[in-house]
Amino acid sequence: MLLQPVILSGGSGTRLWPLSREAYPKQFLPLTSEHTMLQETVRRLDGLDQEHPRHAIGLLEPLVVCNEAHRFLVAEQFRVLGRHPGAIILEPKGRNTAPALTVAALAALRGGLDPVLLVMPADHMIRNEPAFRAAVADGVTLADQGAVVTFGIVPSKPEVGYGYIRQGEPYAGEARGEGPIEGLGGHAYRLSAFVEKPDLETAQGYLADGRYLWNSGIFVLKASLWLSLIERLRPDIAQAATHAFTAGREAGQFFGLDAAAFAACPSDSIDYAVMEHIAGEARSEAPPTIVIPLDAGWSDVGAWSALWEVRAQDASGNVLDGDAFVHDANNNLLIARHRMVAVVGVDDLIVVETPDAVLVVKKDRAQDVKVVTQFLEHAGRHEFRHHQRVHRPWGAYESIGHGGRYQVKRLSVKPGESLSLQMHHHRAEHWVVVSGTARVTCDDKSFLITENQSTYIPVGSTHRLENPGTIPLEIIEVQSGSYLGEDDIVRFEDVYARGSKDS
Repeated sequence: MLLQPVILSGGSGTRLWPLSREAYPKQFLPLTSEHTMLQETVRRLDGLDQEHPRHAIGLLEPLVVCNEAHRFLVAEQFRVLGRHPGAIILEPKGRNTAPALTVAALAALRGGLDPVLLVMPADHMIRNEPAFRAAVADGVTLADQGAVVTFGIVPSKPEVGYGYIRQGEPYAGEARGEGPIEGLGGHAYRLSAFVEKPDLETAQGYLADGRYLWNSGIFVLKASLWLSLIERLRPDIAQAATHAFTAGREAGQFFGLDAAAFAACPSDSIDYAVMEHIAGEARSEAPPTIVIPLDAGWSDVGAWSALWEVRAQDASGNVLDGDAFVHDANNNLLIARHRMVAVVGVDDLIVVETPDAVLVVKKDRAQDVKVVTQFLEHAGRHEFRHHQRVHRPWGAYESIGHGGRYQVKRLSVKPGESLSLQMHHHRAEHWVVVSGTARVTCDDKSFLITENQSTYIPVGSTHRLENPGTIPLEIIEVQSGSYLGEDDIVRFEDVYARGSKDS
């Protein structure tokens, strides 16, 4: 059995602002370990084939579906892990999870294969990974025989922020006339229904009932089966996504979907487009729809209060991350990224400090952070989209000062990388090397500058900055001119195939 992990990395992560930004959402942050949430998702299946040899699972490298603007972030996350993705499929526009899974299934079928897909969001935490892998092994066994499988999280409290799954009768394959399925390590049940997020009283009833599980959003099924289901239930999505895929183009590890075709695709989730329709479906030709209960320390880390719950707490229930201090305070989450943060005599607060923004919110109002991000987006504020440190495929830059006709940035260029050959209409640039060696192209000249040396790039000059060395190149860049926006750029050559408006 071939298992193809599919990682859906399309979320914007605005509920964890200000750490998470539109251009750098939560899946790229190390929130629960030294690894980012995307990296944890990639690593989560390591050892599956050795731990469960009876299932004879061949594990393929993951397919990742992500926003086109995040492509270099995803590639860098794999590079740091020393891993290679099967492909990084680029969405020109977010269209929710059903179209994303459709293009991933089409990619998985290339080369004549029909693997079992394990569909996982990129931004979940699972504390007990061996338990998760055991459940996945059972799910693959069922999916290889034609079932649609999902995992229902065994609830620990009456949660109103999650959708629920109602489990039905135990399932062992007998309904298909095959007899009990051999090798299952756990329990599997028929999926009776998907249930919307409840109010508190209803959630308390679900917990007491014992048949209701949290909807994890993780699915296992064969690639061909997903395509047949989406074609039957949502032919409009199937047609548009297929067109976007067949008209797409491959560039190394990236696969870019056709922008116009994908923009025309209806937006819908896996649950709404397919799963709710086939749960408990009576059609004789319908695939068995199965839920496997999972008790493995799962969280979608969907709000600051959820992060407080899953992080290690001190004796007073405080979670301290960074240069943080508490006195006579209880059950707080403090994150300090740039300066010291201290709280005295307060309880149940979230305090998150970054170089350009500070959030203070009561823990039971953590979901209301979206009000802040809506304000920032509407006002066109940079704090909605970017951090003060902005990542680029060649490295990063950070704004350290600005005024009416100038701004100062710190640039860090990775070894062997280079910025595009470019020109600006409205600004000149002064570069000072702090560390490393820079190769500078300015019009028809090319030369090296090293630590404590500088150069000047006039308005309208064609120029490029490269790092030919083996250590990061650190540059202080002083821009001056009548307009200093990032869109004042004309690219002539770019190793990353970016246009003038690309990051």
